Amino acid sequence: MEVIICKNKDEASTKACEIMVGIVKENPKAVLGLATGSTPVQLYAKMIEDHKENGTSYKDIQTYNLDEYFGLDQSHPQSYHYFMCHHLFNGLDINMDNVHVPKGKGNVEEEAQKYNEMLAQNPLDIQLLGIGSNGHIGFNEPGTAFDSVTHVVDLKQSTIEDNARLFFDGKIDDVPRQAVSMGIANIMQAKKVLLLAFGEGKAEAVKGMVEGPKTVDLPASALQDHPDCVLIIDEDAAKLLSK
Repeated sequence: MEVIICKNKDEASTKACEIMVGIVKENPKAVLGLATGSTPVQLYAKMIEDHKENGTSYKDIQTYNLDEYFGLDQSHPQSYHYFMCHHLFNGLDINMDNVHVPKGKGNVEEEAQKYNEMLAQNPLDIQLLGIGSNGHIGFNEPGTAFDSVTHVVDLKQSTIEDNARLFFDGKIDDVPRQAVSMGIANIMQAKKVLLLAFGEGKAEAVKGMVEGPKTVDLPASALQDHPDCVLIIDEDAAKLLSK
């Protein structure tokens, strides 16, 4: 695992943008695994800026998102499909037929199986990740088996509270209790993993992921076994690291 410590979120997002754009330029038909949440927003803004200023094209790029809330329509302002359009896709020349986000409605088990089949047929060149304060990646909460694939998740109370605070104006009753998420095995199959973490609130999870034992109690610790994992963090998120 390569650990890159940056002064702040802006510097870290710039470094992450260099990696993402580099993959797109190297392979104009690359398959990108993408993430939602507050962590990648600045990265996505920089990718749009690069597209507009330097002409980096996404017209033949495919994307697969990590997860989606169950029970929210794609047009719902807090759905991850809506989030991705608002923060990234609307600013690029991407073909929306090449955009894939797990469906949060319908027969969820069938949709999860379809998603696994698509991922098997379209190996990810890179998977972008954030990390939850409890060490979750995607919506793979503590206790998720390392061999898990796309599945339905019952969200932990800590994740529900974090999302209520960050995205639902503090209205905890509005936060869905379930999500559909790529499993840890899907993430581990990506050729490269890029994980971003910012702020003191992520420091304990980062320490466990990098220096702690590999355990299902901290799902991100599975990445210790990934052959090409890059961790980009700010100084606050790195403050508990001893190595």
